[in-house]
Amino acid sequence: MVTFSDISDYRDFLKEYYDRRKAEMPFYSYRMMGDKLGLDSSYLYRVLQKKQHLPAHALPAAKEILDLSGREAEYFDLLFSAAVTKDKAKREELMAKALDLRDVDRHSLQAAELKLLQNWWIPAVRAYLELNGGVVNVKQISRDLCPPITEAQAQEAIDTLLEVGLVKKMASGKLAVTDAHLTVGGPEKKQAVRHFQKEVLSLASDALDNIPVDERNISTLTLSVDQSCFDDLGDMLREFRRLVQKRVDSAKNSDRVMQLSMAFYPIARKGGVRTVDSVEGDKRESK
Repeated sequence: MVTFSDISDYRDFLKEYYDRRKAEMPFYSYRMMGDKLGLDSSYLYRVLQKKQHLPAHALPAAKEILDLSGREAEYFDLLFSAAVTKDKAKREELMAKALDLRDVDRHSLQAAELKLLQNWWIPAVRAYLELNGGVVNVKQISRDLCPPITEAQAQEAIDTLLEVGLVKKMASGKLAVTDAHLTVGGPEKKQAVRHFQKEVLSLASDALDNIPVDERNISTLTLSVDQSCFDDLGDMLREFRRLVQKRVDSAKNSDRVMQLSMAFYPIARKGGVRTVDSVEGDKRESK
């Protein structure tokens, strides 16, 4: 499926949807899709060929069949507005807002790259190399990671990163980081991600005992919600993660490698009064 980084014309969302449905159901037609949008088949065809624009009344139905909500729906609306406006300055302003909603660029993992997720310290070594300007000193790397790793593990991490192309050798002998963020797919990759997440959550637990309070920020919330609130909080967490990634991309003088873990999960299915129990840092406050 198309993603934010793939397109800059709202009609590409619609074209991708039509092509996908056609592949799934050979009898799927412009008429069938047009009926969903309140358009005749010939008009829809011209829209998908980028010879016409959707009428404004079809926008809600378009976002519904595309299953767009939240930031994705906003992105779609901005692209639509930019496409139909005749004011060049306004178009540039709308496109700038749309581009700001895009996810940071990601590198899709191939099968060989699954080993990246076998141990927490492989991605950590990659981040460390970016931190120290790509200088390869296995002994120093093994000591500086927290908790420390062996020199053999540090070397394996470097070899793995080179193998999958997430770092590359420079003429100077240093290593340069190639992509900023990773994403995975498929059953085996999802299982590998779960293993990796278990490891980093274990590190977060260890940090409570081993990292000074002024060098970490760990907080929890226990709260009761309804389904609507649950969905909204999920959207907020995804947006927060995107903002964190964009802020990190703009960091100019990094001096440490941090691990951020976010977990949002049920601990009870039924409850009485709505409560919030807030724990922040080493201070506990009930509300």
